[in-house]
Amino acid sequence: MSKPYDRILCVDFETRWDSKTYTLSKLTTEEYIRHPRFKAFGLGWKVLGEKGAAQWVSHDDIPAWAASFDWSETAVLAHNAQFDVAILSWVYGVKPVFIFDSLSMARALRGVEVGNSLAKLADHYGLPPKGEAVNSSDGLDELPYEVEQELAEYCKHDVYLCENVFKNLIHEVDGGFPRKELELIDMTLKMFTNPTLELDKEMLNEAIAEEKEKREALLAKIGIEETALASNDKFANVLHELGVTPPTKVSKTTGKEAYAFAKNDALFQALLNSDNEDVSLICEARLKVKSTLERTRAQRFVDIAGRGTLPVPLNYYGAHTGRWSASKGSGLNLQNLKRGSFLRKAIQAPQGYSLVVCDLSQIEPRVLAYLADYQALLSIFSSGKDAYSAFGAQMFGIPDLSKETHPTLRQSAKSALLGCGYGMGWASFAAQLLTGFLGAPPTMYDKAFANTLGVSKMDANDFQTNDDYMNKLFDIPHTCTDEELFIHALCAKKIISIYREASQPVVEMWNLCSQLIEYSLYKGKPYEYKCLTFDKERIILPSGLALKYPDLKFEPIEKGEKPSWHYDGGKGRKRMYGGKLVENIVQAVARCVMTDGMVRIQKRYPCVLTVHDEVVVLVPDAEVQDAEKWVYDQMVKNPSYLDGIPLDAEASNAKRYGDAK
Repeated sequence: MSKPYDRILCVDFETRWDSKTYTLSKLTTEEYIRHPRFKAFGLGWKVLGEKGAAQWVSHDDIPAWAASFDWSETAVLAHNAQFDVAILSWVYGVKPVFIFDSLSMARALRGVEVGNSLAKLADHYGLPPKGEAVNSSDGLDELPYEVEQELAEYCKHDVYLCENVFKNLIHEVDGGFPRKELELIDMTLKMFTNPTLELDKEMLNEAIAEEKEKREALLAKIGIEETALASNDKFANVLHELGVTPPTKVSKTTGKEAYAFAKNDALFQALLNSDNEDVSLICEARLKVKSTLERTRAQRFVDIAGRGTLPVPLNYYGAHTGRWSASKGSGLNLQNLKRGSFLRKAIQAPQGYSLVVCDLSQIEPRVLAYLADYQALLSIFSSGKDAYSAFGAQMFGIPDLSKETHPTLRQSAKSALLGCGYGMGWASFAAQLLTGFLGAPPTMYDKAFANTLGVSKMDANDFQTNDDYMNKLFDIPHTCTDEELFIHALCAKKIISIYREASQPVVEMWNLCSQLIEYSLYKGKPYEYKCLTFDKERIILPSGLALKYPDLKFEPIEKGEKPSWHYDGGKGRKRMYGGKLVENIVQAVARCVMTDGMVRIQKRYPCVLTVHDEVVVLVPDAEVQDAEKWVYDQMVKNPSYLDGIPLDAEASNAKRYGDAK
């Protein structure tokens, strides 16, 4: 592929700031740049690869500098290009044909938890240290000559560091940093720096007012002040007054007993669905009072709508497996908008355009089945039938199983297919079912279902006589009786057992990966498996990038624990075992499939948002029908590294994001 640019400019802006009231630690990037106080004191720049030092352009000369380049043939490189290119675009109307970002590249190569600031990267590559002169401009609206000269030298040094960090990063991968990944960085940054999605401010204001009215009406109905529900201690007192013992749990963070008042706590869910109407209403009111996330996000949407279009704040390679994450400090996570919510519906295409939304179907189970050579499951996916019913029929030995004939078994098969392919244990499965597995309604299995599964007295006896099982059982938060929990756990364990018996190829892959942790990741002996290459502390992916497991060890993490494999996760040690490694691999390869489709789409239509396995594409109204099919075709195109994998997707179109499915 030919380059879409003739030159690359390395740039770095220095801007007005005030440590007391106006900084990026107090404002989001979008708020900061679109703020009335925003001012670019100047910028440093240099043509990548040319000899000589970077140059400084003062505030008044920036427009003329910007007009001196043909931006249809000029690319830009910056460290944290989301900031610098947003300034170019929003303030000066400059839209580079391509965007490079050394911060994004460092995340992909070094990991997301190790710290990839320009200062740390300079130290890592043995470059001169980053300066500190920026502190001298704190609170200034105009720069004295001496301060500007000092700031200019500081800025030009940052340009030097950025250029040399980039040169190191671009050659750190065998064969160079993958071209497709550079295209994904460019795509991600353009979602933010060249935003096209609009927000319906009127709809948002109406929804905020309606939510407030409902909340206040509910509080009035039960005669309690909002403050009594906002505080954990006060809410606990309210429950005591109603004759209810406040539910508790052991905090995973502190190890101490804490109130179980979270929406996904099984004990709180039971109170929310209590037959006692007063208790149920109190809990419902508590959720409305505590649901500040959606209210805050709605207000942030309103504020953004008042300033312009919606910049999509995503971190390229925001997770260990390469998936995107919400930009830190953006105050806006578009990765977890509820389906059907007014927030989704408030996001809309500009006039004359529509949104095509395409979501890969069961991509992780399909990739797992392919990598594990699970032919029976691949045949199910190839058939185009309801995968959950077909898998349930195979798993439970019921040929006519369907959503209508065996709804609980089908749901159990769905839960197993989506969640049990990575070695999940029965206790975790049982606990998640009680709170709603992967977004499904809470489920508690009973005696009738146990009989359907074929749970025997011998199964029950074996469970009861196993001290480890019984200890795990009573660690599961529950509001049912101990007997009901026991039956539920027996069913969960039986489903896990049935899944593993029916899915031997998956179990064999867990075992293979368990062996490869020691053989390749630890001992460094290369091993090629399908589209993957296992090596010392890394697995090279089809993208050319790698899953990394630095400082891998087999020993107890803490005194008294059994030895286990674990690696440096940046913010503490992370355990590693066969099933977990399979999960990492599957998610990383699924990400390759997803992003390959997006790169193809971007050549014709802009991808304006991505959420997990879903891409949102902006297309002209006149082309929307043909575009929907074309986008679908790009997403399900067979990858050469997974030749023959049966892919599928769901595609639809609408003016509003929330109406697309």
